[in-house]
Order: sequence, then C-alpha cells, then structure tokens
Amino acid sequence: MVKKLIEGIKRTEAPIVVGLDPKVDFVPKRLLDKAIAEHGESAEAVAQAFFEFNKEIVDNIYDLVPAVKPQIAMYEQFGIPGLIAFKKTVDYCHEKGLIVIGDVKRGDIGSTSESYALAHLGGTQVGNTLVNGFDEDFATVNPYLGSDGVKPFIDVCNKFDKGIFVLVKTSNPSSGELQDKIADGKPLYETVGALVEEWGQASMDGAYSNVGAVVGATYPEQGKILRDIMPHAFILVPGYGAQGGKGSDLVHFFDKDGLGAIVNSSRGIIAAWKNEKYGDPSKELLGDAARKAVIDMKEDINGALGR
Repeated sequence: MVKKLIEGIKRTEAPIVVGLDPKVDFVPKRLLDKAIAEHGESAEAVAQAFFEFNKEIVDNIYDLVPAVKPQIAMYEQFGIPGLIAFKKTVDYCHEKGLIVIGDVKRGDIGSTSESYALAHLGGTQVGNTLVNGFDEDFATVNPYLGSDGVKPFIDVCNKFDKGIFVLVKTSNPSSGELQDKIADGKPLYETVGALVEEWGQASMDGAYSNVGAVVGATYPEQGKILRDIMPHAFILVPGYGAQGGKGSDLVHFFDKDGLGAIVNSSRGIIAAWKNEKYGDPSKELLGDAARKAVIDMKEDINGALGR
C-alpha cells in the first residue's frame, strides 16, 4: 500500500494529506440548516451535514492531493449516524481515487487488536463472502501495548495490502510527559522509532515499509533524529498550520529523494472558508477556500524542499 501512496504523491507533486475532521462549528450554515430541515436537531442531521461538508471539500481538492485522513472521533460522538457518515466519507473518497488514512489510534492485544485491524483495514469471511468494515487504506495505531498490539495489524496489512502509521512522537504539547522520558539512556520515542523500523521489516513494499510512523511537525529536531532511526518508514506528519508547523520545519522529515513523509493539515484547509484570506466568510465558499488553502500549503512545502 505504501507504493500506492508514493505513486499518488509523485502524481500530484503534493506530499499532503487533508484531515477530514468536521466539527459543527466548521460546517457552513447552508449545509447545517438543510440537514436540520430534513432531520430536525438530531445526530442524523449532523451526520448528513458532515458528509455533505466532506463531499464539497473532496470535490474541490481530489485532483491536488493523494490522500485524506478522517478522524473517527469527530464522527463517533454522534453515534451510529456519525459512523455511517464516516463510512460514506471513506467510500466517496475511494470513488474519487484518494487514499484514505483512518485516524483511529487503536491499540489493544491479541484477538481484540486483530478485530480492530480487520474492522478498519481488512474483512471477515462470512460463509462465501468477505465482509468489509470501514475499509480504509491505512490506520493509525497506538504502540503502548507493545508488539502484541501492533503485530496483528501488520498481519492484516500483509494479507490485504494495507498500511499503518504508529504513534512515535505526537504533535501535542504534553507528548513529552511520556514520549520524552529517558529509558535505557535515550528518550522513549527513539525506542519506539527503532521498534517501528524493526516491525517494518515484516511488511516491506519496495524501498519503504507499510509500517509508518506519526511524528509531529511541531518537533522538527526529533523528526530529524527519527528520520535516521527509521530509514524505511514513511512518516505521517501532523501539526502543520493550525498547530504551528510550517514547511521550513519539515525538511528533515523527508529523505534525500524528497519522499518519505506526508504532511497533514486539517483545520487550515477544511475551515479555510472562515479565513478572510480565502474570501468573504459570509459567502461560505467552503470548497473554493479549501482548494486555495491546499495550493498554498503545497507551495510552502515544495518551496522548503527546493522543488
């Protein structure tokens, strides 16, 4: 699967993934009012509005980027209707030729970990039929339970040609409370990075592994260290834009070939219509503003990479 991701990055010349993380406050009034008129003030209304919100964004950016990353928590808070909107979003993005990274941050052990992996990346045989769950292309995985939690995901990746991104050094300010703790003479994130490189050997797909890593744009120095520790791991880089990361911070996340990383922006793109830089917010130019924000991000990152 990582080969497919690389092909998409090369085709679009954009090492960018758009985070489809809708919030009610991000949805233009015209979409929310329409949904409420049909379903009342309900979870069903929000779910419909979220899907229409995502669809309008995707319709305007699918030719510019290789991938999207819906965060499942934004949908789960509205129960079953929200999860239906999540699944509809995954399917629609696939129809538009996009790779979908499910930001689900799962982490458990044994059959439970396998079930999470099958739910998001694989399928389960029911009689003569393979029944798929959400069917993303990649999923984010929490490694806190060790290899017992990660290896079931790798097995599913190998069976279904999918991939994972393991949390190594996350972008949030308090990540250092655990991830920077010294163990065996080095920060814990370095130990996890070394494990990601080791785990990845069981799922190589060309020069890179289907086992990638999450390393936040807000920690460029750690990103440089981890790039050396994980030469075969693709790095998913959150924290660009709204969280403070910028293109010049990201150079060392990439390999000498200009590959090896894909940068996420969520609010900076999906809520760009509320920014006067991209037009009058009262006009609710959701798709047009998202497209302009993606183009700005692409220019920033590619400029920093000297291309």
